[in-house]
Amino acid sequence: MSNTLIIYSTVDGQTKAICELMQGISESAGDSVTLTSLEGAQGLNLSYFDKIMIGASIRYGKHRPELYQYINRHQAVLNAKKNAFFTVNVVARKPEKNTPETNPYMKKFLSLSLWQPQQLGVFAGKIDYPKYRFLDKTMIRFIMWMTKGPTDTSGTYDFTDWQRVEEFAKAFAGR
Repeated sequence: MSNTLIIYSTVDGQTKAICELMQGISESAGDSVTLTSLEGAQGLNLSYFDKIMIGASIRYGKHRPELYQYINRHQAVLNAKKNAFFTVNVVARKPEKNTPETNPYMKKFLSLSLWQPQQLGVFAGKIDYPKYRFLDKTMIRFIMWMTKGPTDTSGTYDFTDWQRVEEFAKAFAGR
């Protein structure tokens, strides 16, 4: 049994939902799992955990600055553990941009981060227009129009390939 930490950095909750599924898979594999937000992870002693996974969403083309600050501050401990990182973004809905090698946000993350994770994942996110404030709804609709995505603001569009999420989680649990 491993002590596993799963940290999520999310804006609208899809990354947390992905992490909750991964938590269930790790627990089914016999791990003791702590699931927490990036803010909640600030007070945790990372040396207590055997495995650490971090999942982070993209908003307006960027991971949150707090993510890089956290990772850079804890780089040595992260490197000493079995570890994984995944990014959640709507660009990954396109097959040519849904792998660590082809996703622009993963490539940018790896170039900006001091940490080079052992296991990498890229998952498409979710657009939930009814949930957004006017400005976000307008900006995201414009981005979707430019990238040939859904623009009907009455709809919710979940692009996450849950089977791929499950496979990633099983690979991590087996590490």
